[in-house]
Amino acid sequence: MEGFEKVAITEPMELDDKETLASKSTKILDLLRKFLGVQKRRAEAYAKLRRGFNDYMVGGGDLAYQQVCREITEEFNDCSKQVLEMESLFSNPDFCRDDLAHILRSVQSQEKQKLQLTVTIQVLKKSGRPSERPVSHESCRFRTPAEHECMHVHEITVAAGTEEAEAEYDGALKEAIKGVQDAVTSINEHLEEVRYEIEALEAES
Repeated sequence: MEGFEKVAITEPMELDDKETLASKSTKILDLLRKFLGVQKRRAEAYAKLRRGFNDYMVGGGDLAYQQVCREITEEFNDCSKQVLEMESLFSNPDFCRDDLAHILRSVQSQEKQKLQLTVTIQVLKKSGRPSERPVSHESCRFRTPAEHECMHVHEITVAAGTEEAEAEYDGALKEAIKGVQDAVTSINEHLEEVRYEIEALEAES
């Protein structure tokens, strides 16, 4: 009778443990899928930002570009907020998945870097190369209304430092582009880790 009581007590406990683990795995799966959804939103936001910037560069209005930037900023802020919440949940004792929290934290850091460098690239392209920037002719000497001696062109062609400015511009642009590429590579590697984790959890269920 005593042995029977031990079995009666132990079996429900084992069943509860299995149910708890299954429930935990399901919640982790839901969070990881939600995270991939957030990353998809970020990709769509970047595509919208690129379109808005390209339209601006080919003659689009400044107000339209500013509106796109405001919308993208709101979208990225919301995405970041959701990822931070998921990261916090993975670090919670209920999940104890610091490994997944670390992945999300790393992605968040790389996304921040990517956005900052993307903005840097757009700012550089908006200003243009030093030798190609629009100039004012206020200091020029006009011989006739249609003919004048352009002092600015003279300054550009002979002034010391123009070549250095061009080299500095090229270096800054290349550095920003490479930084974006490195961030994208790192983000994609982390997303692969998330997909592997999802596959493993699905195989267990």
